[in-house]
Amino acid sequence: MDIKNNRTSENTMEAACKVTDDICLPDSKFPRVVIIGGGFAGLALVEKLKHKELQVVLFDKNNFHQFQPLFYQVATSALEPDSIVFPFRKQISGYKNVAFRLVEVEEIQPSLNTLITSKGKVHYDYLVLATGTTTNFFGMDSVEENSLGMKDIRDSLNIRHMMLQNLEQAAITCDDDERDALTNFVIVGGGPAGVEMAGALAEFCKYILPKDYPEYPSSIMKIYLIEAIDELLSTMSDKASSKTLKYLKDLNVKVLFNESVSDYDGSQVTTKSGKTILAKNLIWTAGVKGQFPKGIDEKHVVKGNRLKTDSNLKVEGHENIFAIGDIAAIITEQTPKGHPQVAQTAIQQGKYLGSSLLKIMEGEAVKPFEYKDKGSLATVGKRKAVADLGKFKFAGYFAWLLWSIVHLLSISGFRNRLMVGFNWAVSYFSYEKSNRVIIRNFKPKSVIHTKK
Repeated sequence: MDIKNNRTSENTMEAACKVTDDICLPDSKFPRVVIIGGGFAGLALVEKLKHKELQVVLFDKNNFHQFQPLFYQVATSALEPDSIVFPFRKQISGYKNVAFRLVEVEEIQPSLNTLITSKGKVHYDYLVLATGTTTNFFGMDSVEENSLGMKDIRDSLNIRHMMLQNLEQAAITCDDDERDALTNFVIVGGGPAGVEMAGALAEFCKYILPKDYPEYPSSIMKIYLIEAIDELLSTMSDKASSKTLKYLKDLNVKVLFNESVSDYDGSQVTTKSGKTILAKNLIWTAGVKGQFPKGIDEKHVVKGNRLKTDSNLKVEGHENIFAIGDIAAIITEQTPKGHPQVAQTAIQQGKYLGSSLLKIMEGEAVKPFEYKDKGSLATVGKRKAVADLGKFKFAGYFAWLLWSIVHLLSISGFRNRLMVGFNWAVSYFSYEKSNRVIIRNFKPKSVIHTKK
């Protein structure tokens, strides 16, 4: 063994880390920008800072980016999960100033410019929080224990396995009430995620159920969409809302307006008006809340657990901590609730902050962030979608085609685009969903906690 070479290697490794670091990073003479979260906002920022005179470090608890707009298609067996996830290391391959570390950040220590993570601590010169949101059950523990959200690729797979397991069990049981509960689906929330999930489930019921489960008629599978106000897609136009309602009714989805869930025990949904629905499948898309490490004073946190920032996306009360994407809230007269928590906002803020950070480091003035609304799209099954593009409001086949093109081009990686495009082409002509396999048993959180 060459002791001299080994010592040289060890010294080089030590030189790569600052004294305050436990997590080893490449040696750099440039300022270190740490980004927590590799969603749309975080990756847009990485792209803007690549090849610049900075050391960019991306932290995430997963080693992949996930394309959230298509979670519902994984949940309903239309796509496999590897079609809409993309490894960070492949994404940043060739970016010499960018490093990725698989860690979960637990605490921010602003006074020390330090992060405490699941793997140790690390120093930063600039910190960017792009941690996104998680499902908000509004304090209803029983609903959280027995239902599923749709904010992670694992949630989508859990929904798929829950659905398939319950359909198989429905073919076994001779109890009519049990069969109804197993084949009834309740979706809470009439935003894009809820509407798209309801449409996909309805098409599964119409085209797949009769072929796979001849034991009972497809009419046995009932789909309920519960919305707390009196319209769907409330952030879109009235035309989009009314057209969406028509499309869902054509697919036999039962839409319940001005209703909200008050309780769910895993077998029965109870609403505030006293209505009850037998269902062992409840999918929650009714709300989100911000998630970020501890260390930011609560006085800088606003409604929705979002971080209040100035017009340059700097977190209130801090000089070198920024927030972008769903977690950020620029509160002004024009945006009293902050900007919309959608992908285009996150991408625009990521790009903006990339340019701004470079100017800040040079001591240059920075213009305020300005959001440009490029329009909204939502699909309700095959060949049916709604679109609001400025003054243009339209629905139907062309809106669906536009939705398909926009989403296909937005997916990371050529292979992923090819896989999704191929699956969509097969489905277009046949309605076939070839991924109806139960890879692992799904167990509700309530069952897991009981066993513990």
